[in-house]
Amino acid sequence: MTIKEAQQAVDQWIKEYGVRYFSELTNMAVLTEEVGELARVIARKYGDQSFKPGEKENLGDEMADVLWVLICLANQTGIDLTDEFIKNLEKKTHRDSLRHIANPKLKA
Repeated sequence: MTIKEAQQAVDQWIKEYGVRYFSELTNMAVLTEEVGELARVIARKYGDQSFKPGEKENLGDEMADVLWVLICLANQTGIDLTDEFIKNLEKKTHRDSLRHIANPKLKA
């Protein structure tokens, strides 16, 4: 599935099952909540915390939740994430093409 197809699939799902998009402000709060849930799983899997009894190691599902809400925000604000990602990649390439390669901290 392409990013464009994902944006279309989310929009179709919202129209069919979701009634309407939450407001942009609500979706920003939901995005923050979902990033927190992702952080919790990462802290338990890769950090010093351990999973509580009954907690699942659902890293992929939490990442998908973040992506879902980000796509909702893009759709409702008229952002084409494919175009924006391409522009962002080009920006990073021009700005950082030598920065990381020359960083002695990254050489192990």
